[in-house]
Amino acid sequence: MNKIYASILIFTVMLTLLLSGCGAGNSASNSSNESESASGNVTLTYGLWDQVQQPAMEKIIAKFEEQHPDIHVEIKLTPWNEYWTKLETAATGGNLPDVFWINGASLPKYASNNQLLNLDDYAKDTSLDFGNYPQGLVDIYTYNGKHYGVPKDMDAIGLWYNKSLFDQAGIPYPDETWDWNKAALAAQKLTDPANGIWGLPAQFQGQTGYYNTILEAGGGFYTDDGKKSLYDSPESIRGLQLQTDLIHKYKVSPTLAQMTDTSPKDLFKSGKVAMLIDGSWNVKDFATNEYTKNHVDVALLPKDKLRTSVIHGLANVGAANTKHPKEVIEFLDFLGSKEAADIQGEDGTALPAFHGGQELWLKSVPQFHLQNLLDMANAAKALPRGPQNAKLDGLEEEYLKSAYTGESTPEEAAKAYAKAVNEAIATNP
Repeated sequence: MNKIYASILIFTVMLTLLLSGCGAGNSASNSSNESESASGNVTLTYGLWDQVQQPAMEKIIAKFEEQHPDIHVEIKLTPWNEYWTKLETAATGGNLPDVFWINGASLPKYASNNQLLNLDDYAKDTSLDFGNYPQGLVDIYTYNGKHYGVPKDMDAIGLWYNKSLFDQAGIPYPDETWDWNKAALAAQKLTDPANGIWGLPAQFQGQTGYYNTILEAGGGFYTDDGKKSLYDSPESIRGLQLQTDLIHKYKVSPTLAQMTDTSPKDLFKSGKVAMLIDGSWNVKDFATNEYTKNHVDVALLPKDKLRTSVIHGLANVGAANTKHPKEVIEFLDFLGSKEAADIQGEDGTALPAFHGGQELWLKSVPQFHLQNLLDMANAAKALPRGPQNAKLDGLEEEYLKSAYTGESTPEEAAKAYAKAVNEAIATNP
């Protein structure tokens, strides 16, 4: 009897322990799930295209994660020449990164299709203050009166030059007295076909080329109401000709075909270009390149009727269909802060858009006179953005290219382009 009781007791105890163990396992699992849910551990994806800027963005992310331990940010780097195609594919499939870089030209397409978070819906819960950034940049990332982008940086355009080539030619460095006549004359003296050295390439690109000279000549792009092109004005035509003359009249620039084969920037970085009109985004690249870090500097652009340039800048935006809008807004808030601007500025990768955030950037590469870029930014005008409804994609390259190849004069190309733009606006007002 005692043996039977003992056996039953042992069986009961074992069964209880077994059930208890199973229950404990379920309880631990549930506790873990509840804990993970309660802790709000979230991974955000962050899309960007510039490998040179990636280290600075990683520092910003590290500081953000330190302050937000329940949020992890994973960078998704896509090279520029693939970025927009992949972004459009992701948007079509509903798989945009939670947060990503965007430029002014692309914002309307994504904002108009309700693919971006409207930041005004969340601003009251953040420290976001759009008064902290240049109004021109804020306007670029505003659509139908609503804010969609947090300005990240400013793109200032200056005249980069090779000090060594200037010294060898006995030519004083560019300064505030330079106009386009002086620039062309110096470029002729610096061009050395025998050694493959070009004085001043005419890049077939708006932001680093003809947009600047069109503005400097007193021209423009569209009327204030956006209903008519200004490319056919005498001033705009002159601005375009200031560029193409470098190829066809002065012979100080590679041809368009040659620049397609090897970019002027690559030639500059190897000591084969004496002067290059390009942006502030090159500071870190030029400061770390084995050749340019010791041989180049940056000056003001040569002036024509005016000394000015175009200004642009990137913005950070959030995907409208993100599963983590609260965390996305927290990250955007930090990306737009003075703290993030200081990290970016100290690294020298880009000129921060945040007011007062440029001081560390100015000191980041002491061998370059970066104040000249900031002075150009302060005198700059907004990068043109055409009427949103008009189908203007590709027209600029299609019509202006002939002026660079020499198939038409700048006047013929500009007038043909203006006519095509006006027709597109009339068709899609």
